Amino acid sequence: MYPETIAKEGVAILRFVVQRLAQSLIVILIVTLITFFLVNLAPGGPSAVMRIEATQAEREAILARMGLDKPVAVRYVQWLAGAVTGNLGTSLATSQPVVKRIAERFPFTALLTLCTMIVSVTAGIVLGVVSAVHRNSLLDYAAGFLSVVGLSVPAFWLGIMLILLFSVNLHWLPSSGIAAGGNGFDLADRVSHLIMPVLVLSTTTLPNIVRFTRSAMLEVIFQDFVRTARAKGVSGLGVIYRHALRNALIPVVSMIGVMVPRLMGGAVITEAVFGWPGMGQLVVESANGRDYPLAMGVTVVVTIIVVLTNLLVDVVYSRIDPRIRMT
Repeated sequence: MYPETIAKEGVAILRFVVQRLAQSLIVILIVTLITFFLVNLAPGGPSAVMRIEATQAEREAILARMGLDKPVAVRYVQWLAGAVTGNLGTSLATSQPVVKRIAERFPFTALLTLCTMIVSVTAGIVLGVVSAVHRNSLLDYAAGFLSVVGLSVPAFWLGIMLILLFSVNLHWLPSSGIAAGGNGFDLADRVSHLIMPVLVLSTTTLPNIVRFTRSAMLEVIFQDFVRTARAKGVSGLGVIYRHALRNALIPVVSMIGVMVPRLMGGAVITEAVFGWPGMGQLVVESANGRDYPLAMGVTVVVTIIVVLTNLLVDVVYSRIDPRIRMT
């Protein structure tokens, strides 16, 4: 490839990333605006944290301390100015900075999400390819049946059933937490605590990856370039994984951008069932305790993660298929 061509592609990628970042900032701004006004104007907003028996003077002091004595628009501008500098406010429940509380929980949710994506993408692509290659076979029907079951079973019910089976009856896996009490880091113990939460979360994403991979593979394996590769003597596995799968991965890569918000939403239920101290439990705590600065902070962080993930997916999407050009 000529240096001029490489330079042009680099400029195109940079222009695309800058444009998407600008769009992402607008999306984040809109999400924070809607969330802030809903929290502050809906019944049971921040003012509901005040005690009923508080005197008028105490109520005015609390309103002033929380900044609720100012118009909503002014409060949003002040909150936004602090958020730009990394200050998301102070948690009403613990009086700790919201950023600190999120930083304590985020690594656990990131670990759970990353492991789930690895399992879902790897197993989903393999099962989808097998289903497409052996279409209308017993393997194909079994994969389709498991996909339907995975999409139909509620995550909380599956989590409880797994706990009853593997923790209560068989005593194979721990029922909750991230690690057993003890000294030092134990990899086997951490993995054992991850198995059931990852399995439950995978049921929300794995079936879609299997179905998308199977559909894309069925469209690709009958294309002319696949027949040409076979005619040239390329092995069966080489045709499937080097030629057909690369083109079939385009819709699968797009699915990864959809997986992240779905995993974040599913983590709320899964973390509650398995006692996993991540962002999901933090959302529940902020809602139950009317900790609105914390709820706003979690919303902002999750929105940023989703936006950046979709940006990364778009870049990878364009690199997998050289026919796609970012303009």
